[in-house]
Amino acid sequence: MNDDDPTRRLPTLDKSAGATAGPSDAERPPREEREETDGGGRARRFWAARRVPAALVALVVLGAAGLLLYDVAAVRADRPAMAWRKRLAEELATRHLDDVWVLAGAAVAVALGLWLLLLALTPGLRAVLPMRRSAPDVRSGLDRAAAALVLRDRAMEVPGVQSVRVAVGRRKAKARAVSHFRELDEVRGDLDTALGDGLRQLGLARRLALSVRVRRSAKR
Repeated sequence: MNDDDPTRRLPTLDKSAGATAGPSDAERPPREEREETDGGGRARRFWAARRVPAALVALVVLGAAGLLLYDVAAVRADRPAMAWRKRLAEELATRHLDDVWVLAGAAVAVALGLWLLLLALTPGLRAVLPMRRSAPDVRSGLDRAAAALVLRDRAMEVPGVQSVRVAVGRRKAKARAVSHFRELDEVRGDLDTALGDGLRQLGLARRLALSVRVRRSAKR
């Protein structure tokens, strides 16, 4: 599951067509996150299988090892070594360490090694939020896009909300709403309550911080 943007913004729902946002707005500071458990143990992030990088590395290593083994066996059988191995041995013997091609090859090798280490040491699957564990042998996760849809539906039920965008990240949920009637502070307070209840009902292992901003729609 790929997710290039961890705070992907979803399409806007409008209660009335043609609404645009105005200059005035109101924002409530984000609530702090905290870990929650239901007696099933600590919920950790899901690890990606990394099948594509692992398959590519395995194919490259297998091809290089097989080619080298064939050439060594051919030399042992009194046959000439392949031209590429002669050329490689000559280049390694004659080129200096400060040569441009040597430095470029070393930089590429280091970059690939760091990339593989990063893949091996990080969980991945940033789009899946771990949920609270009610049993030690059961793990569950919620997609961030699905969580944003649920919160957006809750926000659209608040009176005075004309349109709203909800973005759910790994640590924070952001709601950006447009109001066409009622006081902004009242709409913001109701949104904060509704979305706070929605976050609790999602059953996530870590309570996300909540940031709510409300602004007035432009008058036509």
